Amino acid sequence: MSEYLRSWLVVVVFGGLAVGLVGLFLGLGSLLRPKRPTEQKLMNYESGVDPQGDRWSQSNIRYYVFALMFVLFEVEAVFIFPWAARLEVYGVFGLVEMAIFIFILALGLVYAWRKRLLRWI
Repeated sequence: MSEYLRSWLVVVVFGGLAVGLVGLFLGLGSLLRPKRPTEQKLMNYESGVDPQGDRWSQSNIRYYVFALMFVLFEVEAVFIFPWAARLEVYGVFGLVEMAIFIFILALGLVYAWRKRLLRWI
């Protein structure tokens, strides 16, 4: 067996061992844990809002949109920080591209503002 295949064999063996151990511990945990379902434990739960009757109450869509906008602007930071660190390398082309990127994000923010998606009340 070649050295290349032998090195991959080690990876496969350790990967199989890891998957096997995870399966073993999950199975052992499901056998040993106490199973005491109560009505309170089986009740649907979403964002701290108690369900009404037999149905669960759905949260307002504004919270999801607000969270999505938060993720959007966090992704913006992921793009802007490396660009700012290497600004000299990119030059004017990088500056124009980042200006276009920020302009598009600003349009999204203005849209959300005008649709009143940023209000909590």
